[in-house]
Amino acid sequence: MSPLRPSFRWLQTDPLRLSEMKKLRVLVLVHGSLVPPDTLKGQPQSAIDEWQTEFDVVSHLRRLGHEVQCIGLYDSLIVLRDTIQAWCPDVVFNLLEEFDGITLYDQNVVAYLELLRQPYTGCNPRGLMLSRDKVLSKQLLSYHRIPTPQFAVFERGKRIRFPSKLRYPLFVKSATDDASLGIAQASVCFDAKSLQERIEFVHAQTNSDALVEEYIEGREIYVGVFGNDRLTTLPPWELHFGSLSAGQASIATRKVKWDRRYQVAHGIRTDCASDLPDGLANTLARMARRIYRTLHLTGYARMDFRVRADGGVYVLEANANPNLAEQEDFACSAHAAGLDYDGLLTRLLSLGRGYQAAWRANEEG
Repeated sequence: MSPLRPSFRWLQTDPLRLSEMKKLRVLVLVHGSLVPPDTLKGQPQSAIDEWQTEFDVVSHLRRLGHEVQCIGLYDSLIVLRDTIQAWCPDVVFNLLEEFDGITLYDQNVVAYLELLRQPYTGCNPRGLMLSRDKVLSKQLLSYHRIPTPQFAVFERGKRIRFPSKLRYPLFVKSATDDASLGIAQASVCFDAKSLQERIEFVHAQTNSDALVEEYIEGREIYVGVFGNDRLTTLPPWELHFGSLSAGQASIATRKVKWDRRYQVAHGIRTDCASDLPDGLANTLARMARRIYRTLHLTGYARMDFRVRADGGVYVLEANANPNLAEQEDFACSAHAAGLDYDGLLTRLLSLGRGYQAAWRANEEG
């Protein structure tokens, strides 16, 4: 385990305190196609992979004794409004990542919750807007002198002109989509011809602008953060690319993130980052908190970094409301710090109920 672990012992959850915790009405909000079943029995692994996060959260909240309802949203907020008005939940556990098929619209659902004066877990609307917009977030980070790869934006429907300041190899991705949509080995370009082809591919396949940034060779390390005002950082967690690092670009493609067979075949795994140079863990934690505050994040988030062989650190992006499955990076990092999954969910519920949204200030006034 990481040598950082002792400094995180205060995070450990007391089972007695969990058992004495107030039982809540928790409304779990998910995508319409990801409402989980009550049991995994008889479910194929391919189906489980789709709604693993939702199942983990719902089942553990129920195990903690909370009264839980789960509703799925597609393109209408009527069921959300009606459920809140009829059931009066103490808190909404927000697992929504899009609305009406548009990633950027999840911020509007959270804003709607605030209009209803409904407490919720995860990030506030402004933080979601700033972090989901990869171009705007990189502009803000650059303004605050937080190191991020040099970049350029190629707008969909406009003529492609290459700026001279960018140096090959270059990495091309959607300016708005997440979950590694459209990212493959071909996303790393070494000349103008392949760059133009990949930009056109992103425009056509994702219907979004293309974000092009200098490819940073190095270790890929994630740092989880949670909190509203007082922030807690989790131990650095590393993505190991296995055999891919020998002859291909070390990037988190869709296959690297989601294809189990591909992961096993290439020895791809994540675990607590080890053998970090002296002081690097503290540097990553400090940068993660700066990014969190710069983008006005609340609840919880994960910062993605690249660390070069010479020790240079670059932030790739900030992920508000990252994957919360029990066996995914954020929860595993929390567990390494002494905070088990039940304790993590409990902490997120507490942060959601305690977040000082604008409507709370008006009530207090």
